[in-house]
Amino acid sequence: MLIAGFPAGAWGTNCYVVAPAAGEECVIIDPGHQAAQGVEDALRKHRLKPVAVVLTHGHIDHVASVVPVCGAHDVPAWIHPEDRYMLSDPEKALGRAIGMPLMGELTVGEPDDVKELTDGAKLALAGLEFSVAHAPGHTKGSVTFGLPGAADIPPIMFSGDLLFAGSIGRTDLPGGSMEDMLESLARVCLPLDDSTVVLPGHKEHTTIGKERATNPYLRQVAAGQGASPAPRRGM
Repeated sequence: MLIAGFPAGAWGTNCYVVAPAAGEECVIIDPGHQAAQGVEDALRKHRLKPVAVVLTHGHIDHVASVVPVCGAHDVPAWIHPEDRYMLSDPEKALGRAIGMPLMGELTVGEPDDVKELTDGAKLALAGLEFSVAHAPGHTKGSVTFGLPGAADIPPIMFSGDLLFAGSIGRTDLPGGSMEDMLESLARVCLPLDDSTVVLPGHKEHTTIGKERATNPYLRQVAAGQGASPAPRRGM
């Protein structure tokens, strides 16, 4: 499997290009602010042909390059219906304090072809099967994408802003909910095998096993306890 990832834009949002191997079809995950050139560089380097863009949620730092990327390759974008409005109205999604300063810098809108994700769906794209888990908390329409392990490749979860190494996503933006976040951690993350790799891991990759042992939020959820407010990391 080929996973080419890079941080994009002012927020360093992790964008991924995923394919069975070089020279094949691929899926683009979370092409955020200023990610278009990085996507094109990865496609050219690995001789890849994109078939879809999939989005873990609708915040502008994860979707700002969706229109140019989808338009350049005539591919659909997949997003959960609860977050679809964010493609064309990021100010509403972020609140005026954060959203208004961005509006003069970014051109937003929906790509020509938008498809909606559902909880438990299996997306067969580019020769891979992504499992979709609705994981509200960071936003109402946040999802994770899972890939099963094979041979010497461990299972992988693209977590968006649900789970990081040692932390979780913020819940203080419109649509955020600590109660929903904790429920999503318990329902989506705790059942996963310890070997499951979590992407992104913020500054380093991590695994569910490591997070069970070290992440205070996941430990508190596992123990059936509440958690203190999440740190403000990312959008």
